[in-house]
Amino acid sequence: MSNEEKLLDHLKWVTAELRQTRERLREAESAEPEPIAIVGMACRYPGGVRSPEELWRLVRDGEDAVSGFPTDRGWGVEELFDPDPESYGKSYVDQGGFCYEATEFDAAFFDISPREAQAMDPQQRLLLETAWEAFERAGLNRASLGGSNTGVFAGVGSHDYLSVIGDITSEVEGYVGPGNLGSVVSGRVAYSLGLEGPAVTVDTACSSSLVAIHLACQALRSGECDLALAGGVAVMATPGAFIEFSRQRGMAPDGRCKPFAAAADGTGWGEGAGLIVLERLCEAQRRNRRVLGVIRGSAVNQDGASNGLTAPNGPSQQRVIRQALANAQLSTAEVDAVDGHGTGTTLGDPIEAQALLATYGQGRPEDRPLWLGSIKSNLGHTQAAAGAASVIKMVMAMRHELLPASLHIDEPTPHADWASGAVRLLTEPVAWPRGERPRRAGVSAFGISGTNAHLILEQAPAPAGTPSVAMVPTDGDSDGVSAGGVSAGGVVPWVISGRGAEALRGQARALAERLATNPETSAEEVGWSLIATRSVFDHRAVIIGQHRDELLTGLNALATGHTHPTITEPTTTATGGLSGPGTNGIGPVLVFPGQGSQWLGMGAELLDTSPVFTTRLTECEQALAPHINWSLTDVLRGGINTTDLTRVDVIQPTLWAIMISLAALWDHHGITPTAVIGHSQGEIAAACVAGALSLDEGARIIALRSHALRRLTGHGAMASLTLSQNHAKEFLTQLGKPAHNIGIAAVNGPASVVISGPPEQVTHTITACQQKGHRARLIDVNYASHSAQIDEIAELNELLVRGQPGPGQGGVLLDRHRNPHGHQRTRHRLLGQEPPRTSTLRRRRTSTPRRRPPRVHRSQHTPRPHHRHAGDLRGSRCARGRGADPAPGPRRPRPVDAVGGAGVHRRSQRRLDPLVPHRPRTPHHRPAHLRLPAAAVLAGRAGWPRWRPGRPRAGARGTSAARRRRGTRAGRRPSADRPAVAADPSVAERPPGAGHRTAAGHRLRRTRPARGRADRM
Repeated sequence: MSNEEKLLDHLKWVTAELRQTRERLREAESAEPEPIAIVGMACRYPGGVRSPEELWRLVRDGEDAVSGFPTDRGWGVEELFDPDPESYGKSYVDQGGFCYEATEFDAAFFDISPREAQAMDPQQRLLLETAWEAFERAGLNRASLGGSNTGVFAGVGSHDYLSVIGDITSEVEGYVGPGNLGSVVSGRVAYSLGLEGPAVTVDTACSSSLVAIHLACQALRSGECDLALAGGVAVMATPGAFIEFSRQRGMAPDGRCKPFAAAADGTGWGEGAGLIVLERLCEAQRRNRRVLGVIRGSAVNQDGASNGLTAPNGPSQQRVIRQALANAQLSTAEVDAVDGHGTGTTLGDPIEAQALLATYGQGRPEDRPLWLGSIKSNLGHTQAAAGAASVIKMVMAMRHELLPASLHIDEPTPHADWASGAVRLLTEPVAWPRGERPRRAGVSAFGISGTNAHLILEQAPAPAGTPSVAMVPTDGDSDGVSAGGVSAGGVVPWVISGRGAEALRGQARALAERLATNPETSAEEVGWSLIATRSVFDHRAVIIGQHRDELLTGLNALATGHTHPTITEPTTTATGGLSGPGTNGIGPVLVFPGQGSQWLGMGAELLDTSPVFTTRLTECEQALAPHINWSLTDVLRGGINTTDLTRVDVIQPTLWAIMISLAALWDHHGITPTAVIGHSQGEIAAACVAGALSLDEGARIIALRSHALRRLTGHGAMASLTLSQNHAKEFLTQLGKPAHNIGIAAVNGPASVVISGPPEQVTHTITACQQKGHRARLIDVNYASHSAQIDEIAELNELLVRGQPGPGQGGVLLDRHRNPHGHQRTRHRLLGQEPPRTSTLRRRRTSTPRRRPPRVHRSQHTPRPHHRHAGDLRGSRCARGRGADPAPGPRRPRPVDAVGGAGVHRRSQRRLDPLVPHRPRTPHHRPAHLRLPAAAVLAGRAGWPRWRPGRPRAGARGTSAARRRRGTRAGRRPSADRPAVAADPSVAERPPGAGHRTAAGHRLRRTRPARGRADRM
């Protein structure tokens, strides 16, 4: 073999070795545990805790949440308690950490029938409610979650509720199984929210929630899910745990845990629910989530063959800590504190303390010991929810830079060698400021079956930067960033919603309380979060203002049931929303009015603030250019004098362009009509918006129409009267000769008409009408539209068909096949599966023009039955005006009055500027039922969504068992806020003597199930 061949072989070998080395490096890098971000948290714990903020307040202030047994669960408290530990079927403890509202639930909120709800374990109910709130606090609403690859990992321990409903299964049969199966605890959350990732229920007793979080992290890292909800729940339907552990002498007589203390004398039971929303850190940062904390590593193991089935195993605890550190790639000295299992037992606490001393207590400076505490000193042992409580506590401690003290510690337990390591108990609060390296904390949880879990938390990384625009979900995702839109101009909407009036008030109160403690939260952040990150319910109110204080004043007024100029609260609800699947009604309707609403300077501010409006207006100006000899921009900016502004050939093209531009602006904001309707000249704008006319065709028609009308100016007048059509005819007949040339030009509603005719006769009619006690006003028009006077311009029809379109060009033709009223009724409906912008007035492409007149002259001549055409839109939920005048009047009545259904009437603008500071004159001028598009409304104003929804109103009441027995039906709208709760019919209000005795001898009271439809499993 030559030297060249040897060199070639060597290079091949080196190249192959290099390739293999790179592959091994990639495998090692991919095997490195990816940090998991905590992007949302929610909880329910003793002491009335209904949020992470309240949990932090409780531990920070050193409050003891342990209290007496609940009296509404049929436990027979007086018979149950006996201080003698030898008493059979008794408990020598009568204290614990209870969630007294755990027996309350609003089934209708989650579309669950009363009978099914009665069969559901309260743990399922509490977890479902907490899950909803956890996602919402993470900025994820129901719409964005449905169908997503989101996992649910729920820890749960006992299932003693089945014994409570054991003898009434005949009335809830069919629901008892799914209502009490452990698998359904996680499955019901996934089902209710439409989550399609793994749904796993974990039962490792006291370590359940921490094991669930560990499994969720593993699933995220392996790609089994993109988002995960993890935690646990514990609700004691019976006092069985107190009775059982009383026999074992494992309970503290006062019901309080004294973690790692010399005075420790047993554990104390508690209950609660804690959930966190998890996502891979890189994904959370890419999607601009608010990261609350980071899980660096976790581990789970088993005690194995220890000195007893339920006895803790110190070496196993050491191993699980070291495994978690290895998973996090950290040393013991890089962790600052641990919230331990710390149940307060004389056996378990010293073993845990010694394991911590042997691990975290080693290899660290003496002046920087590991700080050790336990949240069980505040809440009691919340069992399957205990680990989640510790996680939430330590995340909040990092955010507040303080390690709170643990309660009931007189001195460290003498059964641990505290001198063997640098570990100190948190008998006093300790400052925990940010430093050169991230702060970290460990959390431990050990199950009675021997399953141990340890997790390492790290402070949240600093945000990469505050976005300059609002971030909203895009196509079900939440990483969309809108860079367009118009400036909010200082006006911010706060949309408050709930399922019913009481729920609405509750939400307003909760938000007001939240903002009172967060003065740094901007009005824009609140507005964005309310629209983009929360589910918007049917009953809504909108608070509109420029400043935070102004908005807060309106919010407090709403919370107390008072009115305020900033508040819009419709008397009707938006059932089914406005558009889209499941809509009851056809959705928003744009109404384009006739002439008479012009004023000098209209639209000028929008030209300066809205690129969308300006762009569309420029297109209209270009389309008009061949037909006019004046500048549209000059008209809007005041470059034309007031006299010229009264010219019909100036004002009609100007109004046409403004209406089309406003429609484009609303479309940019996500308000897309499902129907449009036009009146008089507004019919041409409506036809363009619907697609029946091109912009060039519309420009030509409006220019020719207005030019033809100019020679009629000064020879007529118009007025609006608040009379019905029949009464108006009778009235004009009674006036006789002074009004013999007056005719009805338009019928705008059941009690609104427009008349036209010679100026002196119109003036006389107005005076006579006012003398009769009816409202009447002159319209700013100096010709008699829709009257016999229009016959003088009959040649307009010929002008419009002399367009000389060549082969393949479009003629403006009416298709009466789909619209029997032709151009008299420019009513364009966008219904069913028709493509957007498809009109019932179709525009044909023909090779040669047809000479049928387009009847624009006729539309100007004949009376306009506007109210009848609005009646064709029955079921529409919102009508939005497109005129330049914001004030309602007889000329343009509220369209919903003619429609005859519930809805909202909204003028497109106050002096043409819908998003600049203003105060509409009446409440119904604001869109309380619209699903407002946050990105467009708040573009350029809202920053990082730091604000998160406040807790649901404490003590909320839904449909109690007693009220249900008085006839409340399934499906009744809840009266409390999201999620509202109602008294549990299964463990309250049972007549004396009812129920059955458990093996322990206490009596459980129950009520009969509520009547209702068993309409779903």
